[in-house]
Amino acid sequence: MNDAGVDAVVVGGGHNGLVAAAYLARAGLSVLVLERRAEVGGAAVSFRAFESVDVRLSRYSYLVRLLPRKIVDDLGLRVELRKRTVSSYTPVGSGGILGGDPASLGADADAWQRFYAMTGSVAERVFPTLTEPLPTKSQLRERVGDDHAWNALFEQPLSEVIESTFTDDTIRGIVLTDALIGTFAPADDPSLRQNRCFLYHVIGNGTGDWDVPVGGMGAVTAELARAAAQAGARIVTGAEVTAIDPDGEVTYRLGDDEHTVAGGHVLANVAPATLSALMGETPDVQPEGAQLKVNMVVRRLPRLKDSTVDPRAAFAGTFHVNESYRQLETAYREAAAGRIPSLPPCEIYCHSLTDPSILGPAAQAAGVHTLTLFGLHMPARLFREDNENAREEALRATLRSLDSVLDEPIADCVQPGCVEAKTPVDLENELGLPAGHIFHKDLSWPYGEEGAWGVETAHDRVLLCGAGAQRGGGVSGIPGHNAAMAVLEKSALRSR
Repeated sequence: MNDAGVDAVVVGGGHNGLVAAAYLARAGLSVLVLERRAEVGGAAVSFRAFESVDVRLSRYSYLVRLLPRKIVDDLGLRVELRKRTVSSYTPVGSGGILGGDPASLGADADAWQRFYAMTGSVAERVFPTLTEPLPTKSQLRERVGDDHAWNALFEQPLSEVIESTFTDDTIRGIVLTDALIGTFAPADDPSLRQNRCFLYHVIGNGTGDWDVPVGGMGAVTAELARAAAQAGARIVTGAEVTAIDPDGEVTYRLGDDEHTVAGGHVLANVAPATLSALMGETPDVQPEGAQLKVNMVVRRLPRLKDSTVDPRAAFAGTFHVNESYRQLETAYREAAAGRIPSLPPCEIYCHSLTDPSILGPAAQAAGVHTLTLFGLHMPARLFREDNENAREEALRATLRSLDSVLDEPIADCVQPGCVEAKTPVDLENELGLPAGHIFHKDLSWPYGEEGAWGVETAHDRVLLCGAGAQRGGGVSGIPGHNAAMAVLEKSALRSR
């Protein structure tokens, strides 16, 4: 069955695809969004994951750091991103490190202030470029305007600046964790993929703050879908794309029927490897995700070994668990050797402390809370052979790791039946992320060929608009914005 042609076909209704659709439709183009799942949003969705409790969890992605105010304003999005009252807490013995509190940083307090003043300066200069045409490497270096910062973040393995700046093993680990979220690499990896991950984690909106979406990730997706639909984009769910032609023809299955639609442009909100497969090509890179996501509902927050800190403060930010520099290195080496880490490093936080709206009235009255745990160094290779058993083993090991820094077992606090774990293989099966890579592939530097938008492919009519584009990754909408700008720029040139 042949559909009427459109100016743009957006393949994948995740948040980036919806951003692209909204921009293009607002510019007057005809836009068709095709989403494989029954609802839009991709990884940025909320679910009532446990029938026994009225709680809507941000099941996959869970915080917003990179969504530019520009996109919110341009599209008229009614979203509230709320600051967390505490940035982080890290237990150390019977005490802990609360955020960047100088009193808890000891001898590294001054180094901490200098280091994050440096990353803050880089963030102020680099973040605005993410929604502009790509700067060249030399142009971005000139914009950063600090040779020390450039070398520390862009040229040498992150291990060198961490080890030369900080003396305490725990503080070194706190800094390193931002380089490892969704990225499987050691601190000294010569490829610098850990540096690229770190950069995107510290430049968000020029501040690096992690913000909580009020109403959960589903609230962000709902607003993007509203903006796209109100602008005139047609959104079709349950539509599985099976092939993309370089000339812009897209084949998809809807129910028992096969359809084809011709698009002036195809914007692919799928991983580059997935796009290659849809075009009958061989992917250049096989990505590998490396995280375990655990969602929990607890009757109450667990007690801490550190009696000087209220659990409501500790869990309001990122609670680091066994993420010292040495512990991260040990876990990486164990996973690289094909073993689930013996003491998995992870971090956990409580969304409902900042945003109780995700709890139903009865859950709020009962004092229930959500806990979202993100485990590092859990590459897809550990789960390929037997995902079910490996998932259970990884979950047990991770909860043991969490128990080691609490004053009581987390199991004593969990609402019965309210724990779920998602491995990279689960994310591949449920969301179509190759090997569960949450960034679709290893992140890229935010510079490149002058005048490009970082969304281009080898085919003029086909663009990337998802996390695998240059300047992709995270819940940002940036690749969607940039793909739309590339299409509109081409349209303007043709009309001259």
